[in-house]
Order: sequence, then C-alpha cells, then structure tokens
Amino acid sequence: MNARTQPARRPSDQPLAGVRILAVEQFGAGPYGTMFLAHLGAEVIKIENPATRGDPSRQTGPYMLGPDDSQYFQGWNSNKRSVALDIKSPEGRAAFEALVRDADVVLNNLRGDLPARLGLDHETLGLIKPAIVCAHISAYGRDNSRAAWPGYDYLMQAETGLMHLTGEPDTPPARVGAPSIVDHMTGITAMVGLLAALLRARETGQGCDVDTSLFDVTLHQLGYAATWLLNEDHVAQRQPRSGHYSLAPVQTFPTADGWIFVMCMTQKFWEALVAALGQPALGEMPEFADAESRNRHRGLLTGMLDAHFRTHDTAHWLQKLQGVLPVAPVRSLDEALHSDFFAESGMLAELDHPARARLRMLANPLKFDGRRPALRPCAALGADTEAVLSSVEKPVQEDLA
Repeated sequence: MNARTQPARRPSDQPLAGVRILAVEQFGAGPYGTMFLAHLGAEVIKIENPATRGDPSRQTGPYMLGPDDSQYFQGWNSNKRSVALDIKSPEGRAAFEALVRDADVVLNNLRGDLPARLGLDHETLGLIKPAIVCAHISAYGRDNSRAAWPGYDYLMQAETGLMHLTGEPDTPPARVGAPSIVDHMTGITAMVGLLAALLRARETGQGCDVDTSLFDVTLHQLGYAATWLLNEDHVAQRQPRSGHYSLAPVQTFPTADGWIFVMCMTQKFWEALVAALGQPALGEMPEFADAESRNRHRGLLTGMLDAHFRTHDTAHWLQKLQGVLPVAPVRSLDEALHSDFFAESGMLAELDHPARARLRMLANPLKFDGRRPALRPCAALGADTEAVLSSVEKPVQEDLA
C-alpha cells in the first residue's frame, strides 16, 4: 500500500502524517528544509527530471552509493520518495497537475524567474487547487531586478557582510566553515513559512505563494550587528579569538594542550570564573569591575587569563569549570564526532541503505516524546513513479490517458 493509505501512526511519531508535498528541488536549501518535513511524517515527493538524472546532488562525490546516489545526496534527502517527470513535456505536465490535485504543497528552489515560467506559482496552480501552498526558495527573490540571477550559499556570505564578520582580524575574508550553512538556514526559514501557510489553507481553503531567498535570510542572520549599523552607524568588526562584540571574557583561550571557549555572559559567571581560578585579585581590579570595564580593557584581561589557562591542559579546565560556568573544548571535526557526549546525545543515526548497510548520518535534532524521528534512505531516482501516479484519483488518471 502507498503512503497515503497506510494506517495512521501515533501523532508523537508522525506529526505531519497525511501532508503531501511535491518538491521540485535540487542541492541544498529546498532539500534540507523538506527533509525535516519528511522526517516528521510528511510525504515528500521529489519531482526529478530523468533526462538530467534527477537532482544533481545525486552525482556529487566523492563518496558514491551506486549510480545516481551519493552520501552527499542522502544527507539532504532521507525519507523522501522520487517520481521521474519532465514537467516541461505535455505528458509530464499532465501527470504533475494530477498530483497537484492530491497535494498540499508544491515547493521549488529554482532561479527566481522560473516558477512563473514553469507554472509553479499559485496564480497557475491555484486554478487546479485553490488550497495549494506554493513555496519558493530562490537566490535573490522573484520580485526584483535579480530574479533571473543564479546564486549560491558562499556568494551570499560574501555580499551580505557575513564574511566581513568571520575569522580573525587582519586576515582575508572567510566564509563560515560549516558546509551550506546559508542553504540550511534558508531551508528551515522556508519551512516555517510553508507550515504557517498550510495551517491557514486548511482553515480557509485558500493557499498562497510563500517566498524566501538565500540573500534575505543571510541578511537576517546579521542580527544585532545590522541593527547597530542601521541605527548608530556602528560597523561591527571581527573580534580576536572569536570574541563577543561587547562582552568579555567571551572567547577562546589557549590551554597547555589545546583551546577552550569560555563565556562569561553575565556578572555571575565572571565571578564564578574568578573563584574557580583561585584569583580573587582579578575580581578586585577596577578595570574588570563590570561588563563595560572588562570590554574596554579586553586586551589586558585576555593576557592575564591566557597566563592562567596555559598552566593546565584542557581536560583539567573542563573538570574544574564545566557546570560552574559555560565552557566548551575547541575540538576538531573528528574529535567532535567521536566524543562521548556525541554518542550520548543520540545524534548518530544509521540507515539501512541498499548499497551500504548501516550508513551512518546525523539524526534529526528534534525529539517528540523523547524520541528522534526514524530515518530511511531517499528512494532511487524514479523508484516511486508508478506507485505515486497510480495513487491519484481515477477520473484524473482517465484524463491523462
């Protein structure tokens, strides 16, 4: 039986069970966002053009899982189905429109000028089903002079000032190290709008277009740094040791064998640090009396704290400070994903992939009733075409014949 006729699962397991999403998507932002909904029980159907071998991320290495599949692809597409359709062809378009009648959402992450040209907006699809929600993720938006521009994550970091704020002072501009962080933020932002529009459509019977863009979301992540500039003409700059713009000590410190990040965001935590270090004289210095003073004398404070932290290794300081004030070791990627707490967190998931048993991936960061959603591999390209197309209402199928 297909996903639409399966017995209902417990709400805590599948909060979005019964929601059907058609996703004309590729690479990062769209697939990352819809993957969350698929994990929560939505039936997410990737509409993939067989002539181009589907989502290009299927062919992106270096670690492949057979033809038209890769670890790169699965990292954005677990729990999804795949239907092979060329929506530009008459036959493919007819089949797609049949699916729209039985769907709740149509999402795309195409160039901003393409949804209208391909008939993926509410003006077109609303004629087929008024309640359909049409979600659009583009590089720069659909309603401005850059609508036809392609764009990617790293370009947004460059243009919006994010690279200006990233890295150490007096070094070349740098992007955020985590891969596709703008794609991921944009995908999640789009899902908030999509779910809000879906709730309204279910109450009113009227869908709409929901838009967001990589550019807009990256700007939004500038947060209070943007607010300061827009209101006070204050241009935030990179801070040494990844420090906070206005609070100290909130930064990395060298230990005898590595680095530790210390965050005294409040006066209470500063006093706790002074006590833990056994250095009451630090707390008595007028230069460090309050947050404003410590920020003003940050260089002096950093030098004095460096001398203390270098006297012992990271493990010593973690044992002494964890649970007393906010601290964390600065770990490499391999150290982070082999740590005891990573194992304890339950953030490791194993998928039973046809090409590789126990394919290990990161689990969904959400829990429902204390349990994380179960993950399964995305279907092979076009594997669900026959089953999904046969699930549409019989009169529509006759129209397609």
